Amino acid sequence: MTQAPARPRSGRRQHDREIVALAVPAFGALVAEPLFLMTDTAIVGHLGTAQLAGLGVASALLMTFVSVFVFLAYATTAAVARRVGAGDLPAAIRQGMDGIWLALLLGAGVVAVALPMAPHLVDLFGTSDAAAPYAITYLRISVLGIPAMLVVLAATGILRGLQDTKTPLYVAIIGFVANGALNAGLVYGAGLGIAGSAWGTVIAQCGMAAVYLAVVLRGARKHGASLRPDAAGIRASAQAGVPLLVRTLSLRAILMIATAVAARLGDADIAAHQIILSLWNLLAFALDAIAIAGQAIIGRYLGAGDTQGARAACRRMVEWGIAVGVVLGVLVVLTRPAFLPLFTSDSAVKDAALPALVIVALSQPISGIVFVLDGVLMGAGDGPYLAWAMVLTLAVFTPVALLVPVLGGGLTALWATMTLMMTMRMLTLWLRSRSGRWIVTGATR
Repeated sequence: MTQAPARPRSGRRQHDREIVALAVPAFGALVAEPLFLMTDTAIVGHLGTAQLAGLGVASALLMTFVSVFVFLAYATTAAVARRVGAGDLPAAIRQGMDGIWLALLLGAGVVAVALPMAPHLVDLFGTSDAAAPYAITYLRISVLGIPAMLVVLAATGILRGLQDTKTPLYVAIIGFVANGALNAGLVYGAGLGIAGSAWGTVIAQCGMAAVYLAVVLRGARKHGASLRPDAAGIRASAQAGVPLLVRTLSLRAILMIATAVAARLGDADIAAHQIILSLWNLLAFALDAIAIAGQAIIGRYLGAGDTQGARAACRRMVEWGIAVGVVLGVLVVLTRPAFLPLFTSDSAVKDAALPALVIVALSQPISGIVFVLDGVLMGAGDGPYLAWAMVLTLAVFTPVALLVPVLGGGLTALWATMTLMMTMRMLTLWLRSRSGRWIVTGATR
């Protein structure tokens, strides 16, 4: 990063307070999200193996639909935060409403495609004849909740941009509790089986979206912001989201390639890979919480025209990312003997996972830098650079990963390749942050 005069210790404390105030609730909300799926899995799992297999296929498709459009949260956070920094709250909320209208349009499009295509999508996974009907049932019902989930993403972005991560945490907790109660009641009480689980999740998602909309509408009325759809604003939101969509798809491709390579290594290796990947994703939540704080804080500083504050906040968040990464890495090393038995009793799986977990632990400080700088550049609205950097990373990662089964080294070599991928991301993001080209001030980029 470009060097700047050292800020007073009181300035660092201010950044620390802001980071903690935004990151801790954000972490809670991020952790609450996968609990929805865990609740569905626990409840449906008692119905039978075929139902659980069907849920697994449908959930994979649904998670893909939602993750592809995660830019609704990221782009909205950056755009709203800039206007907050510029002191224009009506424009900030208006910008957020454009994101919500875009979410509704995209959600309607997903429903229109997924409903008739559900059997074909399920078939692509090679689903068994026994599990396919359950997968189709769950998918066709649950896809009705996609518009609500996309609204939740966009509205979450609005609140993060307004420097509020507590409300998303409260909504996530309430949604989780409601989802569990509805699923249990509809699956067992009403006897609806897997369909009851799907309807329970859809109702909970719609309830969450309704709460978010109520909060946003209240803010719009308070500040006199228009709620009508604006074609130009919606188009601008979509254009801002395209680079982040490219970034997300490239990252998803990297994870899919890694899983495909692990599958070629053997059953023990793919089983160990799935365990490690689940841990890797959990660790990512802690680091992503700092990145979310970065999006909100950096956007606000740039909107206010405070370039020195933006640089100082960036530097402090990188320090946080490294520190949290070190702590997470130490925890992984210390807990791996106790962690693996929670998932498997197979000695071959444990033998494959143990050395790979050391690689994961060593890479956590690198991941900390990557997540933070990713959030900083998102907050700055530097989506095009993030897109091209991730495409370049994918292009380098792919041939190296595909060589792992040929050259040997097993799962440890594959996760070393994953660390190479994260190192390359760190270098591309660090070079951009150092250049200062991401620092563009004003209410819009």
